[in-house]
Amino acid sequence: MRGSGKKKRGRRIIHLVLLLLVLGAVGYFVIFRGVNRAVTVTYDTFTTRKGNISNTLSFSGSMSAKNYETLSADNAGTVRKIYVSEAENVEKNERLIRLSTGEIIKASFSGQVNEIAVREGDEVTANQNLIQIVDFTEMTVSIRVDEYSISKVYLGQPCKVNLTALGTSFDTKIAHINRISSSNGNTAYYSVSCDVTVTEDVLPGMQVTVTIPLEEATDAVILSKSALSFAGDNSAYVLVKGENDEMSQVPVTVGVDNNNYVEIVSGLTEGQTVYKVAEQKAAGNTGLFSGFQNLSTGSGQNNSSQNRQNRQNQGNYQPELL
Repeated sequence: MRGSGKKKRGRRIIHLVLLLLVLGAVGYFVIFRGVNRAVTVTYDTFTTRKGNISNTLSFSGSMSAKNYETLSADNAGTVRKIYVSEAENVEKNERLIRLSTGEIIKASFSGQVNEIAVREGDEVTANQNLIQIVDFTEMTVSIRVDEYSISKVYLGQPCKVNLTALGTSFDTKIAHINRISSSNGNTAYYSVSCDVTVTEDVLPGMQVTVTIPLEEATDAVILSKSALSFAGDNSAYVLVKGENDEMSQVPVTVGVDNNNYVEIVSGLTEGQTVYKVAEQKAAGNTGLFSGFQNLSTGSGQNNSSQNRQNRQNQGNYQPELL
């Protein structure tokens, strides 16, 4: 019986050793054999082009009438005559209303009758509102500029007023800057306004976006910003394919940057194709070795997600092409 027990223990030991050898061989194949496998690199491609590029400040605001007045009676009396009707255009000093007291209400500027608050024969009191005149051709736009941007804004600076509802825009200039902050919060804001001569379909209260150009390059070589890589000293470079399909780094100098596209001042020419590494992995790697590779290279899920995001961001802005 003792001999039989020793034989069984011996067989168990042999089985255990064989199992360890098998596991060791599998581990060697998965981990070390995979090291020698080829690395597959996927590239995103980009092409330079000619166009105009600018970076701008952008602020929201609304239209308001620059000139308007609500006229009232100096003394109590009766409305004897109304010379105009609502929506009628009037000239400066044109008669609008005559009262029983002999008072003549006149327009102090050219505009349009927006509202008549009385009728002929009505009794009115002193200082009662009678009629409103508005100049709908001259508007003003007020915007709030934060403390981080106000130093870039100056009087006479060109800007563009874009009307959201109408899809139209007007070129104008900054007319006024109030340098006393209008905010008591953590961020200071300053009131900035511009005057706009508009068409008849533009009305007070319409929402607008005011864009102020800061830098502009015309007829420039332009490249998607996603194509750029950066060295340790933060200098920009791109990858260019050589005659033997080998990638080489080409330093580039960038100019105007609008966060989507950049001006290439030197290093590339129009129509040139450049590359950027999108994904890098060992061919056929799965499981354990793939996990080890991700840990050692830092090319795990976060980087893959970032690369996918970079590729998605390529088409967000289209420059004006020449």
